[in-house]
Amino acid sequence: MAKLDYDYIIIGAGAAGLLLADALGKDTYFKNKTILLVDKDAKKSNDRTWCFWERGKGEFDGLLHKEWNNIVFSGQDFSKSYAIAPYSYKMVRGLDFYIHYFEKIKNYPNINFKQETVSDVVKTSGNVIVSTQENQYSCQKVFDSRFHYSMIPNKGKYPVIQQHFVGWVIKTPSPIFNVDEATYMDFSVPQKGNTRFMYVLPFKEDVALVEYTLFSEHLLPKTEYEAAIKDYIENHLNCDSYEILEREQGNIPMTCFDFTKNNDERVTCIGTAGGWAKPSTGYTFMNTSKKIPLLVSNLKLEGQPQSLKQDKRFWFYDLLFLDVLHSNNAIGHKIFTRLFKSRPPQLIFKFLDEETHLWEEIYYILGCPKIPFLKAFFKRLF
Repeated sequence: MAKLDYDYIIIGAGAAGLLLADALGKDTYFKNKTILLVDKDAKKSNDRTWCFWERGKGEFDGLLHKEWNNIVFSGQDFSKSYAIAPYSYKMVRGLDFYIHYFEKIKNYPNINFKQETVSDVVKTSGNVIVSTQENQYSCQKVFDSRFHYSMIPNKGKYPVIQQHFVGWVIKTPSPIFNVDEATYMDFSVPQKGNTRFMYVLPFKEDVALVEYTLFSEHLLPKTEYEAAIKDYIENHLNCDSYEILEREQGNIPMTCFDFTKNNDERVTCIGTAGGWAKPSTGYTFMNTSKKIPLLVSNLKLEGQPQSLKQDKRFWFYDLLFLDVLHSNNAIGHKIFTRLFKSRPPQLIFKFLDEETHLWEEIYYILGCPKIPFLKAFFKRLF
């Protein structure tokens, strides 16, 4: 067999790709492995933000752009501010993350980064060929973070809800934000037959991210997101003059499809493409940080990646939730309002982190509207 150009190729320098490259680079087990990290983008701009809740201190605290100790939840007839200790809600800016991890990766002599667009990945009898618009590389194994919806083959069996959003970072002429209080979900906006809410993260008293988010099957014209943000700023925040500092938009798949079925011994999907987004929430960042050590451990064992699947019990809970939203997308605000009215956010976070015991899960589930979930349960059962 011809000599390989690299042992491993990592496609995509997002959270999953950079965390994996760093994990391999700092582990002496892989010091003789040659690794290529390739991305079409140089990662020199703040193209996204990652948010997560966490108890106490964490490994990304040095990169935090902001941290909140309180959250606000609002329904159509209910609004409350919650202290969330021992949790806090944290935010990392994409650019800060990229700068930090690219600096680390520069110190690993066995890792090379190339800014190129991957056009094809082909498995041959002895290796994998990764083609870009400029070059062609051979390797032993590929870790691919590119996601596209065609990766989910049976959408009837596993409903696919898209979490899609557009956000503006705005600066207001006067202080209007509580800097220690993040608006986690505000369902007071018109639902229009979907699950729609506003998400507000204040960075300063006069600077905040205001984001319009939907859990639904279909995307909207961009003008509709922006019109909703404008209306919210003017009529909910009572601010008719502001400057837009940054814009962001995104789309995260919410599905219980087992993405590990797309893996084999030579190509492993990672990040969102690997199914590392929590199906019921779309949160991916912390889940990715938990999956990377498992993936690295499996590489050392020279076996198929294992233990990367979601816990079966929580997978089923997420499946029922997505079934409910798929059959009646307008019910989302009622589910979340019922939960936040009757259960503390600490329990909600713990449940969504898949760290609860069975009795806590029963208590959590009893806080949800019962009829739609019972219908979804019996439909799945029979």
